[in-house]
Amino acid sequence: MIFPRSALTAVAALLGSARAFSPSGAFVPSSRNILSSSGISSGSSRVVNNNVASFGLHMSTTVEDTATQVEEEDAFQPMRPPDKSLTWDNVAKQLSDTFGYSDEEIASYASSRSDRDSLLKLYRTMQECRGFENACNQNYMQGKIRGFMHLDNGQESIPGLVADSIKNGDKKYSYYREHTHALASGVDPGAIMAELFMKDGGTCRGAGGSMHIFDKPTNFQGGWALVSEQLPYACGAAKSILLDRELGLSGDDGKVDVAPGDDDDRISVVFIGEGGSQNGRMAETLNAAAKDGLPLLVIVIDNGRAINTFTQDVAQNSDIYKQGQHYGVPGLKVDGTKADEVLAAGRAVIDHVRTKGPAVLQIHTYRFMGHSPADPEHERGRKDEKKWARDSQDPIKHFENKYVNDGTFTQEELDDVRKEALVDIKAAVKFADESPFPDESLAKELEFPDAPDTDYNKKIPPTFGSAVNARTISPEQNAVVTQHITSLRAKAEAGEITIGDAINLAIHEEMMRDPTTTIHAEDLQAGSSYDIPKLTQQTYGQIRAADEIIDEGHFIGKALGEGMNGYRPIVELMNTNFGIYGMAEISSAGNTFATTGGAFDMPMTIIGAGGTAPNQSLGAEHSQPFHAYVMGIPGLKICTASSPDAAYGITKSMIRDNGPCFLFAPVKMMKESKGTVDLDKCLPLNTGKVLHKASDEAVANNKAITVLTYLHGVKEALSVIDEIKEEGMDIDLIELRALKPLDVDTIAKSLDRTHKLAILDESTRSGGVGATVSAIVAEDLFDKLDAPVKRLSMDDAPVPYATTMEKGVVKRGSDLVDAVFDLGYNNI
Repeated sequence: MIFPRSALTAVAALLGSARAFSPSGAFVPSSRNILSSSGISSGSSRVVNNNVASFGLHMSTTVEDTATQVEEEDAFQPMRPPDKSLTWDNVAKQLSDTFGYSDEEIASYASSRSDRDSLLKLYRTMQECRGFENACNQNYMQGKIRGFMHLDNGQESIPGLVADSIKNGDKKYSYYREHTHALASGVDPGAIMAELFMKDGGTCRGAGGSMHIFDKPTNFQGGWALVSEQLPYACGAAKSILLDRELGLSGDDGKVDVAPGDDDDRISVVFIGEGGSQNGRMAETLNAAAKDGLPLLVIVIDNGRAINTFTQDVAQNSDIYKQGQHYGVPGLKVDGTKADEVLAAGRAVIDHVRTKGPAVLQIHTYRFMGHSPADPEHERGRKDEKKWARDSQDPIKHFENKYVNDGTFTQEELDDVRKEALVDIKAAVKFADESPFPDESLAKELEFPDAPDTDYNKKIPPTFGSAVNARTISPEQNAVVTQHITSLRAKAEAGEITIGDAINLAIHEEMMRDPTTTIHAEDLQAGSSYDIPKLTQQTYGQIRAADEIIDEGHFIGKALGEGMNGYRPIVELMNTNFGIYGMAEISSAGNTFATTGGAFDMPMTIIGAGGTAPNQSLGAEHSQPFHAYVMGIPGLKICTASSPDAAYGITKSMIRDNGPCFLFAPVKMMKESKGTVDLDKCLPLNTGKVLHKASDEAVANNKAITVLTYLHGVKEALSVIDEIKEEGMDIDLIELRALKPLDVDTIAKSLDRTHKLAILDESTRSGGVGATVSAIVAEDLFDKLDAPVKRLSMDDAPVPYATTMEKGVVKRGSDLVDAVFDLGYNNI
């Protein structure tokens, strides 16, 4: 047999072709990259083993037969085919079996599928969203939009539901693919586009960008870039709704003493992908939603891709809507290609959340775009899947085909709607183009909601404090807490109060002063380890004093959601090292005020015992310098307190601050250190404290050294002052109560006297507090130094349990004596 050249070319292509995976995961030949000019079926099963001889025996088939074979075998099989079980009958059965709706109620919801006004609004929203995302893509390619951007094409039935059924007062939390969710929530399209164009007219004044759309008037609260982080925030927002109802308060921009009306049916809505739903935060969210009866709707956007990865490659079960069964949270799954069914089913699920409690709505969709415009899309099956989805799974095409064919609308009517939507998109782009860029100075202005030098004693308490306390705290509870506060104040005046009790006293005084103050902690009912939250739940109830599951990230996240919605949450960490679990949430708390362009304050006070004392014998995990870990997070005010007085005054100030603050207390001194407290006085959050001043004689003789320290280092330094004096030297001992912002002025005034500096540092040599401080001193105060800075830092090795080894890692008073001697006698 003589092979035509075209056939030989086809065979050669077959032998060298790339291979792809089938939906089941089996390795099969690709039918997309094979030349077949002779009409040979490149997808023939006879080619699986690359057996050319076997293949060649069948090359005498007619062109007609081969064409038929191509048509049959070349039909695209998506990795995740449409879920054909998701008919309306199936959805109706879910509504009946899972949500308890009657046939009449289901029929009422189904009627929206034939309601012209509802359908027309749905279609317009979808077209507006499609047009907006297309405009974003065009402007990204032109360089007007920068950074990361993630588009929503193909999933328009979801914003269609949002525009229909989610109200302005509802709290909305989305992820980084949120443009259309913001649009559907009523956020001005020009402001969204201007934000993407990094303009001052944007929703966040250009500070947020594509992944961080926030809008206070519509309660659109992000736009969050870390996968799944938005889940606990939405929990906190839902909790704020319950707090409003329980306390009789209302208002999103400052609470007022007006109870929400009987018709208050606000909910919190959180959007998440089915890939992100595999994160452990999902289980924590469902648990909290069920336990507290939160009005929380979880919308799962099920497009089959976890970023680019085929979700079923990494997730055993993609039926996210069933995850809530373990917690008693109902769920429903619907086909996102059928926007009318999403609308009908979504209305039913949302009504359930408004009247009964939390629910999960999973919407099976296909995303037409890659993860971002810069996505190379090398992952298997993605390019073919996108083409197939655009052709056959487009919710807009499905809507048009259905409702034009059945006579509900004419094509001309729908074309007019599309044109109207595109006019608005064009206007949004024009507004963004013409808006000015923000000034460079805005970045520093957005660092903190309250200036570092704020006098918190001048902060005015809410006028409704006494009224709310009277209606929420029983006479019996009030008597108990009043006696507790009186007892602690007596100890404070007598110099017998501990650090833990001083913090507890400050917390109670602030919670009584301002009923919008809440607290979250593990083991809260029992007072935790150091009595910091003692008697809070017994006094203020579970609604304001929440005993939490053992995951700091979860309840720090809930506190963030409360803070964005008018409350002042306190988070007590039993040990600050446990905050490692909450690094994402702490980071976002620090960024929120700036990222939102100053629209959302972020009051949150995190308090805990931590640090590393000599001879503490706690091992590496409980001895980490978490204070150093969080130093690099923008927007945080970070303080330390080694005495009851400092702990009390700083705690009160932090609770009154409108931004996130972190107070570190020394773990081994919480009950041992006692002293007096300057009652009812807030301390500044930006100043250090001179605990001991070197004598004028030592200064004159050039034998005075400035010593900076904090936490357990204060005790160590105080314990060796006499020994230092015996060596003929003296020190200015400064407690670094403010790690960030650092009190450089106090350091400078001391160096004007001593010109030499030692730092007894309770963090590692690499990346520690001492490294930061010494760098600042070298840059800003170099001319004041007569010698290099002497750093006494923890070694970079993990802190051992055994004392004999621990001495080689953790510095102490004896090391400070040696350092001061070396500096005083120029032995460096």
